Amino acid sequence: MENVHRGAGVSLWRQIADLLRGEVLSGRWPADTALPSESALSERFGVNRHTLRRALAALAAEGLVRSDQGRGTFVTSERLAYPISRRTRFSEIVSRQARAPGGRLIASRIEPAPVWLADHLELAQGAPLIALETLSVADGVPISTARSWFSAERFPDLVAVYAETGSITRALARHGVEDYVRLWTKVRARPAEGTENEKLALPRGATVLVTESLNVEPDGTPLHLSLTSFAAERMEIVIEAGDI
Repeated sequence: MENVHRGAGVSLWRQIADLLRGEVLSGRWPADTALPSESALSERFGVNRHTLRRALAALAAEGLVRSDQGRGTFVTSERLAYPISRRTRFSEIVSRQARAPGGRLIASRIEPAPVWLADHLELAQGAPLIALETLSVADGVPISTARSWFSAERFPDLVAVYAETGSITRALARHGVEDYVRLWTKVRARPAEGTENEKLALPRGATVLVTESLNVEPDGTPLHLSLTSFAAERMEIVIEAGDI
């Protein structure tokens, strides 16, 4: 039995949690790697699985590990701090935290604007919209998947430019938009649904943070509306005081 002592005045599960916590924080188990199986850890510490699971549950409550049903227990990545402000740019946010941003085009299509989108974008009902489906990553790890809508008449080459650059900011700049700001953002949490688990590489039952946001030019002209699903276990939303 490794470094676990009965009768030491500290419960066995807490001793195991302390040992594993130290190993995770020291880097022995890098982010997104699997811990040894429950049977292997039980044998290592000379305890039953109930005791071991209590230790793992304590680490999960601290956010150090996550349990993926049918796959095992994994070390969690350091969460990405994602500020919501008047100037929210995914690439800038990720780069400031010494991680490599990336954007991937999943799908695109032209569709008529329904009433709710036409109202937000100040377009006529039925006006052609580009519907863009994207995946954003940090160091290759999926962070969010989004659906965004743009005027097809104003931004005719947006899909091609985004596919080339992986950046909505650059795609808008190619169409003469020098800057834009966030007019409003709504945030809610829900279980991942549809293909979100697959796109974001999440286990069943995982939670996503969903934002609905409208970006406009500095003069208030609407540019695009986005519905974005973030992997809640990999990021945290920060509301910047200067924007309250």
